[in-house]
Parts: sequence; C-alpha cells; structure tokens
Amino acid sequence: MSSFPVLLVEDKDSLRVMLRRALEVQGHTVLEAHDEAEAVEHLRRSRPAVVLTDLRLPAGDGLGVLRAARELDPELQVIVMTAYGSVQDAVTAMKEGAMDFLAKPVDPDHLVLMVERAIAQRRMLAEYLLLKEELAARRGAPRIIGEDPQLRQVSQQLHRAAGTDATVLLQGESGTGKELFARALHALGPRADGPFVAINCAAIPETLLETELFGHEKGAFTGAVGRKPGRFEMAHRGTLFLDEIGELPQALQAKILRALEEKRFERVGGTVSLHVDTRVVAATNRNLKASVAARQFREDLYFRLSVFPITIPPLRDRTGDIPILARHFVERFCRDLNKPTLKLSPAAIDELCAYRWPGNVRELQNSIERAVILCDGDTIHTRHLNLSFAAPRAAARGDGPAGTTTDRAGAAGAPGLPPAASPDPWEQIDLSGTMSDALRRVIAAVERRKVEWAMREAAGHKERAAEALQISYKALLQKLREHGVVAN
Repeated sequence: MSSFPVLLVEDKDSLRVMLRRALEVQGHTVLEAHDEAEAVEHLRRSRPAVVLTDLRLPAGDGLGVLRAARELDPELQVIVMTAYGSVQDAVTAMKEGAMDFLAKPVDPDHLVLMVERAIAQRRMLAEYLLLKEELAARRGAPRIIGEDPQLRQVSQQLHRAAGTDATVLLQGESGTGKELFARALHALGPRADGPFVAINCAAIPETLLETELFGHEKGAFTGAVGRKPGRFEMAHRGTLFLDEIGELPQALQAKILRALEEKRFERVGGTVSLHVDTRVVAATNRNLKASVAARQFREDLYFRLSVFPITIPPLRDRTGDIPILARHFVERFCRDLNKPTLKLSPAAIDELCAYRWPGNVRELQNSIERAVILCDGDTIHTRHLNLSFAAPRAAARGDGPAGTTTDRAGAAGAPGLPPAASPDPWEQIDLSGTMSDALRRVIAAVERRKVEWAMREAAGHKERAAEALQISYKALLQKLREHGVVAN
C-alpha cells in the first residue's frame, strides 16, 4: 500500500465506490468523505497527500474543501471534479490553488494517472526540501526544532520565500525566535554566501539609528572623524534583518521605504546616491496594522514590508513541541557546561507543558539553562525549573529524591482543619551549592522580579521602565532578554 493516502470527497455512493476501487487496485490508501465537514475532519486527523473532491456537495462545497486543505498545508495537492458544462467553476478552483480538474464522467485510468502524478510531485517537493535543508545545515543554518503542524506550515512558507528576493515580514510574540527564522531564511536562499546583517531598531537611540542604518560621511556631525558604512551597505549581496521594525521612528520610515523600493540611499551628510543589492527581512512583535490605523507607522511602508508575511506561533499554541525543545536545550547546555546529559522527570515535563510561557522559546531556553546549572544529580525536577509566572507550589514535591508526594491543596487546608501556615519565604530560596551559586540565584530572582514590576508600572513602556530602574535603555533590553520577561 502507498504511504501517501488519498482523500476522496464524493457524495454519490456508486461513483465514490468505483473511484475508490480504481485507486486501491493501484495500491493507494483511500479515505472517504461525503461532504465538506467530513473532509475537513479527515484533513485534520489523517494529513493526506492528495485530495480528490467534487465541487458540488450536499453540505458545503469543493471550494471549501480546497481552502481548508490549502490552509492546513499549502503544498497539499488538490484535484477537483466537476460536471460537464461547469468549467468556470473549475477555473475558479484552479485560481484558488487546485492542481488540476477532471470533468465528469470520470475516466478511472485518467484519474489514477493524475493522482500518481500528484503524489510524485509531493515526493519530489519533500526530497527537494530535505536536500535544501541538508545544504543549509552544511552552511551553518540554524535548526528549527519542532513537529507541530503550525510550525511545519511556517517552515514550508520559509522554504518558499527563501528562493526569492521578496521582502519577508516575520510576525510573532517576543521570544518566538524571529531572528532564528530570519537566519534560516538567509541560509536557505541564494544569498547564503553573502553577509547576514542584523540590527535591532528598538535597541539603538533614535539619534543614532539613521547613522547605523545608512552610515555617515566624514564631518557629517561632531565626532564623525571618518566615513562609516551603514548596515544597508554591509548587507550588500546578502540579507539585512530589521528586528523590531515596529519601533522604527516615523522620521526614518520614509528613508527606509525609499531604500526598499529603489535600493538607493545617501549616507548621513552625503550627496552621492549609493546603490545596494540587499534582501530585507523585517520582524515585529507589534500589530503593525493597528500601528498604521493609529498613524504611528506608514501604510506604504507596511505594504512594502509585508510582501511575504509569516506569522510564527507562540509556544503555548504548540505544547507538543515543549518536551522536544526542552530535551534539545538540556542536551545543548549539558554539552556547553561539560556535564553528563541530564534527564527531565515526568513531573518536570508536566509542569513545562502546563506553563503558559509568556516569554515563549526564549523563556523556555533560559529556564532549562538555569535548571541544568542548578541540578546536582542526574535528573531535572520541578524544583529546578523556577518558572517566573507559575502558580506557587506546595513545599512538598512529588518528584523529589525521596519520592515524597505533592499536596497542591495544602495551602487551603483539609475540610475541618485550620488553614496551613504561610510558608517561610526563606524556605522558597534554593541555598544549595557554594555561596556564589546561591547569591547568583538570589540576585537573578530579584532582578527578574524588579524588571517585571517596572514594566508593569510603566504599562510596558520601556523608556519609562528604564528611568524608574535608573538603568540605561540598552541595559533594560538586555535584562528583558536575559530573564525572558515579555515586554507587552
């Protein structure tokens, strides 16, 4: 039997049985559906490689099946069947992404040939992507870890965009790994041998950002003792990654737009128009459409940046990838710290999967790094995780060395008994290891809580939070990254 199932969507029993038998004779596995709802359920459960659907269905229609298939997997091959005289419907389906169409009455031999061609195309695409990833890995492309369908769809979009020079806009919450995806996009494309130049538009003061992006001429301003190339020049024949593009000052947006459209700009203080061949990838954790509506971001720049938008799902929406990522980080940090490879206890995995991960993959990475440092045995337990926004846990642990049980209702007390006494705050502090180890953990915890407090008090406004903490803006950004604090 073929490992590539075919989803057959047809409401007429006699025709469906005939087509199923014709396909099964050739060794294909066939999934059957009578209407759109049943077809969508098969699409989600079974992930077929080819869909064969009638356009006219008793509930829903073939176009609905086509759209659901394309939404689930843009590479899924869909063949539509239509009655004689409904060619216009078939043309509409082709425009929406159908691979081909068959006119009824269907010739079974023609159908089998078309399905086998679709499966061959699917197989060739899979082999092409594998070869491309292997080549990118040899060039040092970052690995994207995870098996969630949403992440696979993002990966497919990434591969499709990589072979072009289209401007890509990566959208997603802070900590989802937008720079990782940008580097993968660069490594998978034809510019992989060129430079990858990144700049964080939020981390550089507005007065210096123009110089950083476009460079300056000697004498352009006080202290400009020589000519300096900007990031656009440095990324010539490569990729320029504009991180946090939503923080770009409005005064610079027009110049960025011109550089994107004309690939020309002038250095600060210069009069010569410079030409660069640069592919631009931008990223943001903001809702740029809302910023456009609020007149904080130029509409024409937004449309120029979002030629190929890709949205990266937050970690809480792909919980199945959490154990995979956690084990990957455990192996990596054990290797970096020259420690034997540690295991994650079942309770620790449960707690990781139950946590909401406001800081996404970055917060998970930081949490695992801390756990690997704190763990002095061969297994990481829940007490090593120290999740920032987790609900307080009872003092007794269900995965401790002695195998004690956890009473999560202990704080409230059993019926008829007085409430349990408030725990001693010193009991919550991990004092294991050396004096410097304990101090480092306490200082890190205080820093994280203080930064979280400042961001809440400033309603997410980074400049005000930095002022309240009496640290520089750049130092605050470093603390946010270090502790996996989400800047809303």
